[in-house]
Amino acid sequence: MPGEDEEPPEFDAWESPEELVKGGPTRERLFDVVMQVREPTKVSEIAERADCDTETARDYLGWFTEMGMVRELSGRPVRYERNGSYLRWRRVEQIRERYSETEIVERLKDTLDTADAYRERFDAESPGEVSLVDASREAVVEDVWEAVSDWKTVEERAAFLDAARRDDLSGGRAGRVNA
Repeated sequence: MPGEDEEPPEFDAWESPEELVKGGPTRERLFDVVMQVREPTKVSEIAERADCDTETARDYLGWFTEMGMVRELSGRPVRYERNGSYLRWRRVEQIRERYSETEIVERLKDTLDTADAYRERFDAESPGEVSLVDASREAVVEDVWEAVSDWKTVEERAAFLDAARRDDLSGGRAGRVNA
């Protein structure tokens, strides 16, 4: 709240959030767009979303492809999609940089214990086996949905931690952990 002698801010003079986001370096804007791409996308659409020209986008997309961050899908027109394998690899490397081997093993054990508690709670081996309809007979459906979502996150976390522990770059996918 402004004091008695203060003027309130002039909100109309502020830049819109959209303008602030567009103000970053081109490479960062393109990277942000590419990391959000979930399906093959044309260069022109990526450029438009990143607020840059098509040729600049094409140059950076070539570089991102060489780095392994995106995949180029040939055809007319050429399309790009993010490389999920790169993202999994990067996440495993971040875990290794942040935690010691002992900490990774401890976190993995805690995460596996949490996953086991969910298996016991829902009497199922995986979150995909849980029927929201059946489980909601004993609990509020939103609570069940949230618990199943949390369980999926726990399973993914366990897979990443296990991959970091094993020095295995094929990990990082949800599923049973080879502990």
